[in-house]
Amino acid sequence: MAELLSLEEALERILGRVTPLGPEDVELSAAAGRVLAEDARAAVDLPPFPSSAMDGFAVRSEDTPGRLPIVARIAAGVPSPRALEAGEAMAIATGGVVPAGADSVIPIEYVVENDNRVEIPNGVVHGDNVRPRGGDVAAGDVVVPHGARLGAAQIGALAAAGLDRVVAGRRPRVAVLATGTELRRPGEPLGPGEVYEANGVLLATAFASAGAGVDALPAVADDESSHRAALERGLAADVLVTSGGVSVGPHDLVRRILSELGVEEIFWGVAVKPGKPLAFGMRGSTLVFGLPGNPVSSLVGAEVFVRPALLALQGATVPGPVFFEGRLAAAVRRNAHRAEFLRARSVASEEGVLLDPVIGQESHMIVRAAAADALVLAPRGEGELAAGERVRYLPLA
Repeated sequence: MAELLSLEEALERILGRVTPLGPEDVELSAAAGRVLAEDARAAVDLPPFPSSAMDGFAVRSEDTPGRLPIVARIAAGVPSPRALEAGEAMAIATGGVVPAGADSVIPIEYVVENDNRVEIPNGVVHGDNVRPRGGDVAAGDVVVPHGARLGAAQIGALAAAGLDRVVAGRRPRVAVLATGTELRRPGEPLGPGEVYEANGVLLATAFASAGAGVDALPAVADDESSHRAALERGLAADVLVTSGGVSVGPHDLVRRILSELGVEEIFWGVAVKPGKPLAFGMRGSTLVFGLPGNPVSSLVGAEVFVRPALLALQGATVPGPVFFEGRLAAAVRRNAHRAEFLRARSVASEEGVLLDPVIGQESHMIVRAAAADALVLAPRGEGELAAGERVRYLPLA
């Protein structure tokens, strides 16, 4: 058997085969989670006018300190009735247009207002509490660059800059297929030797959170005709992901039938635990992933290998996986032959994030994995990683 690929080599081969899908025009209200296919530029200066950062009084700094008549009151959304003249003040609300002639705003709590005059006891610095026009962004400047994925902050910025539509990478269509005669839908009665099928919904949830549209195919039994029909249907998608049937047992049919259907296998087997018997191939432009059937193995394969491919298809500049750094809360033994992904709970501490591995790390223990919110990467090697040692981890959604 050929030597297993390292985690890094497998990711390099996968991402090296990805060609981003074409762009499409998307309404901003429907763009959450989308990846920009081109720079999104401001339609206006932001702020579009000099505005007040405080409730207070617009003044000329050279007129302070002093006692000034209040000649107008400016609400947000209403322009000043005229320019401010020397020796005058105008009351102004937060977000109001600073009138021409004024160069600063003094907060209301720093003054005394009486008989339509304002007493300013201290001098005001030029520019205080005035948001200059274009101080956040100028019209035509990049608000969010291409390749960025849009979250709440990005969408808020784009809306504030006057954009109602963006150009985003097309969402990949992913077909998900679970295989195994023993599988039954949750809620159905179980017969001898049968288990509930969890991988399909697990994978569909993971891929939807990566921005993909998911077609969950019905699970198929371990017979050639069922496999062939389902796999042929799945190959019409941008990405086909199977779970189960990719190892070397007599009922593991997926790899052979995929080959007969014209899929070029790029590699099989990665030096990671869980998830060693992972297969990756292509037919035309369709990416094909064969994940192991054990639920935690499928979870790891989805997060570490498939998610980056889905984001790369959408044009993400950094498709991942993006690791964070924390410290182990307890010692763990390393695997001499494979990098290992340990399910762990993350806990905030004064020293940063502490990662506490959950009890029950076997690849079938999906319920134990539900207690975890992180995958800790333990590099292959001898000995153990000590408590307090720095490690890299992937957050789990």
